[in-house]
Order: sequence, then C-alpha cells, then structure tokens
Amino acid sequence: MTLRKVNLVILVLLAVAFLIIVQRNLLNLSDFLHKENPDAGAVLPFEAELSQNLSPASGPRSGDQIPVLITAAEERLGAAVAAIHSVHSNTKANVVFTIVTLNSTVQHLKQWLGDSKLKDVQHRIVIFNPEQLKGKISQDPHSAEATKPLAFARFYLPLFIPEAERAIYLDDDIIVQGDIQELYETSIKPGQAAAFSDDCDSSSAKGIVRGAGNQNKYMGFLDFQKESIKKLGLRANTCTFNPGVFVANLSEWRNQNITGQLQHWMELNTQEDLYSKTLGDSVITPPLLIVFYKRHTAIDPMWHIRHLGTTGAANRYSSQFVKAAKLLHWNGHYKPWGRGAAFADLWDRWYIQDPTGKFHPIRRHADDDKE
Repeated sequence: MTLRKVNLVILVLLAVAFLIIVQRNLLNLSDFLHKENPDAGAVLPFEAELSQNLSPASGPRSGDQIPVLITAAEERLGAAVAAIHSVHSNTKANVVFTIVTLNSTVQHLKQWLGDSKLKDVQHRIVIFNPEQLKGKISQDPHSAEATKPLAFARFYLPLFIPEAERAIYLDDDIIVQGDIQELYETSIKPGQAAAFSDDCDSSSAKGIVRGAGNQNKYMGFLDFQKESIKKLGLRANTCTFNPGVFVANLSEWRNQNITGQLQHWMELNTQEDLYSKTLGDSVITPPLLIVFYKRHTAIDPMWHIRHLGTTGAANRYSSQFVKAAKLLHWNGHYKPWGRGAAFADLWDRWYIQDPTGKFHPIRRHADDDKE
C-alpha cells in the first residue's frame, strides 16, 4: 500500500471517529436537557408568565421573599384585590404574590393594580392553561369543575413558584389581619408537604359542629361504597381540613410528587365517580383529603377563622373575636362583596374601587338609594 493510500485511510478513520464523538456528545446533551426539563413537551398549567412588578415595594421591606399564590377570577376580581391589599398592608415582610388568572382577565387585573395603591406591590401575573385539566375533570361545560378552572391552580403550586422551597396558598375570599410572616413560619412536621386547618379542632369548628352534618367528615366528600376508596383504608368519620388556606413545603411536595398524586385521583374520579354527592359542589377538597390523609400539619386556628359565608355566622362569632382573628375566610354561600354575608364591614376596609367600574360590591344602602 502506498503512503498516499495509508494517509487516506487514516483520514477516513479520523473522520469516522470525529463523527462518533459528535454523535455521543449530542446524545449526552439530549439526556442532559431531558433531565433538566423532564416536562418538556408536556402540557404545563400556565400559558405564559407576565412579570409585572418584582422590584422592591416602596417602604421598608425586609427578609427573604415570602411567596403567596392567589387566583383572580374575572367575576371575583375585587376579592383577590382586597385579599392582596390586606396581606400587603399588615406586614413589613418581603411578600411576592403570584396571581394566577385567565387570559381574558389579564388587562382588567393589570389596570386595577396599576391604577391603585397596589401599584408597588411585588407580584407576577401568570395565565392559567385550562388544557391542563383535560381528562381530569367533568366534560360537562356547566359543571362546577369546568366553570371554576382556577380553583385547581393550588394543585400545581411548585410549577407556578419553581424557585421557592415554601409558599402560601390563599383563596380569594379571605382577609388577612395579622402579619403573614407568622403564617409562613408555621412549623411543618418532617416528611410532610403541607399545613392545613383541621375542621374539628379549630376555633372555627367549635361553634358549628352540631349543625355541620357531614361537611367536616371524610364521608361528606368521598363515596365509601366505591372500591377504590375502600382500598385506601380511610376512616369515614375522620375530620377533614380546609384547603382554602395552607402553607406548603414545596421540597417535600416535589419529592412526594403531590401534584401527580392529585392528578391521579382527579382522573380516576372521572372514570369511577368517587366523590360523595352529599356536598355536590366539592371538587377540590376530595383529592386533597385522600393525598394528605393523616399526613399534614395543623395551622394555628386563629390563622384561619372560616365559615363566615355560612348562615348564622354573625351569631356564631362575637365581633371582638373576629376582629382579633389573624385571617378571616368567607367560605360558604355568602360572600362579603354580595348580600347576606356577616362582618362584611371588615372586608370593606380592604376593598379598592375598580377603576373600570366593572366590579362593585352589592350593599343594602346602595340598593336603598336607588329606590
């Protein structure tokens, strides 16, 4: 073989070796990207993140960031604004709100925040993607699940706040009267992913247990005749907890794949109808009750005084007690921006008028003026 042919063979071998190395590096890069972003290509619970104001708020704010997630539905937008206002005004902590809403509400929300005293509040607006719920909720467009997609945002907490190790979730029908940092610092038991308010042990429950029926027992939310529920070995008389306010250990949430577990029970319910008909509207609580059965920490009762939206709330609590509470929750039929709610005057303190005029509380004196 001539020297020229030898050189040609060597060049071909070097070229083949180079191509093999390149191919391996590309495969390694692909594996790396998959590990760094295992959900690539999957449907995410949000369509876009619109960072509105993440600069430090005016006035003294100190300490690490306290992430708070709250949803903002168009028909209840004034509620979210009032809740945010109450949290922000009663703390000097470095609170950052993640406000989850639908695309049709973004401009209204931005204008309300930007044209009010909340313009300096640290926040980000995230658009929820209802496609995330496909196959996990009822296909009936008039069902409670389909009409309230934002209610499921709490299931995806770590995905909305990926950089945090801990976060607070708040329903919109709440008012915070204490320093939110105290709630944030709730001691969560090792190995547990969240702290909720237990319905049989709290200050809220003591006055209502006699007339509550099954609404604070597992039997009120789950159908214990279904085989999938029987296999879990849950006790039907176990006291429930309220998922309208909770503190989450997001590290444990991720480690235990809480979101995946919740989605599993959502999907199974669409196939087997696992939820009890006793409380027909309850589509959020049942999967949480299953996943967190005897695996959650209790919140300080004064940090979740609830049932203010139910009949007889004004007789159940004294005005002194309610004013001393650190967090008020109008869960139930009667909302503080509508008719018939108890202690609506406390909610009014934090309501900020809608600059567009689309949302306004319904008040008896306003109706009287029209007559």
